[in-house]
Amino acid sequence: MPIILYTTAGCHLCDLAEALLLAMPAHYQIELIHTEIGDDDDLVERYGIRIPVLQFSDGSEIGWPFEQADVVARLDAIMTG
Repeated sequence: MPIILYTTAGCHLCDLAEALLLAMPAHYQIELIHTEIGDDDDLVERYGIRIPVLQFSDGSEIGWPFEQADVVARLDAIMTG
């Protein structure tokens, strides 16, 4: 399941978010897509003070702070849809 991680260089919170996602249970089969906001003015405007932000396949988003349980709940809701 694809998850976009909106991030930027040097963002320690983004590193924490990535580690959290990489530790997800394997059955979720996460495809992590890193999106650098610094390369796009629109993304900087949208996410600049909110990163890290996760965007799920249904278009929903959660911003930091989040925990693995928040990600699991969102994925479960999408899967049972």
